[in-house]
Amino acid sequence: MSILVDQSTRTIVMGATGSEGTFWTEHMVNLGTHIIAAVTPGKEGEHVGDIPVYHSVHRALDASALGSRSAAGAPADTYAPADAAMLFVPPHFTKDAVFECLDAGIKLIVIVADGIPLHDALQIRAASRTEGALVVGGNTSGIISPGKAMLGMFPYWIERVYKPGRIGVMTRSGSLTNEVTAMVVRAGFGVSTLVGVGGDPVPGTRFAEILARFQEDSETDAVVMIGELGGTMEEEAAEMIASGAFSKPLIAFIGGRHAPKDKRMGHAGAIISGGKGSALDKMRALEEAGALTAERASQVGILLAETLKSRGQAVTSAKSARSPLSADSAPGASTRGSHNE
Repeated sequence: MSILVDQSTRTIVMGATGSEGTFWTEHMVNLGTHIIAAVTPGKEGEHVGDIPVYHSVHRALDASALGSRSAAGAPADTYAPADAAMLFVPPHFTKDAVFECLDAGIKLIVIVADGIPLHDALQIRAASRTEGALVVGGNTSGIISPGKAMLGMFPYWIERVYKPGRIGVMTRSGSLTNEVTAMVVRAGFGVSTLVGVGGDPVPGTRFAEILARFQEDSETDAVVMIGELGGTMEEEAAEMIASGAFSKPLIAFIGGRHAPKDKRMGHAGAIISGGKGSALDKMRALEEAGALTAERASQVGILLAETLKSRGQAVTSAKSARSPLSADSAPGASTRGSHNE
């Protein structure tokens, strides 16, 4: 079982005709993602591989409904909704794209663009909550349920790092995600679902909201949190653990323990401000709530094994993974980055 996405998740891709959108759309299809249509204004009639492109989300879903009707003999006014939307859209156009998806009834939206205007990000989060939708990002690598589907831009050596299993992962970081998850798999575990909440100051979804979903997932035994300095998401997760709302084991790795105050580290969400948000403060809050914290990425898998063994839970086997940072981890593999078209 997984949360949010699997091979049955009906997905549209906005911005699939740009170079990055095309590249990652093909990768998502290869990993099992069920993409029913692409959307780029002015490009209707084109294709990305075998995926038809439409002018708008509503046009795409109407056309998708036509295919569903012919196969199932449904009434002529049938509308085939999508479950999810993957957005490869520049930051200043992201809000309009999200609102178009919400208007079409789409309940899961993933945004890879970073640097979304702050006011737009606030409106996106407010609108998604009003509509009962989940927006993941911006500035995220996306979501992956290994062996089932991916919405996002996880790298081409993904099969060396992400194996199916029973450990949930949620993260604010991109590069740290690959390294820490490799350590989880090396310890003999696999991943049920990985969710990157994103690194912008106002993400659409916060750690506590993802923890609630992992709590309800019968096939997630424990969760790994990859946090970093800045913001209060890790502290909110600690409060959730302390309240008893999340009762499964949680192992946290918080990056930025030696970062200076009031200096942005990496991206806009990673900054200590007003004496709050330091990595050490986050680790302390999590430990006081009952979570375990790792000082090094290599400790995460060890702590997982010890914790689950103490609870009488067996390690779910997974093929060993080499670190994605090693020189020979992926001969000839793409190291394509997170630029948006």
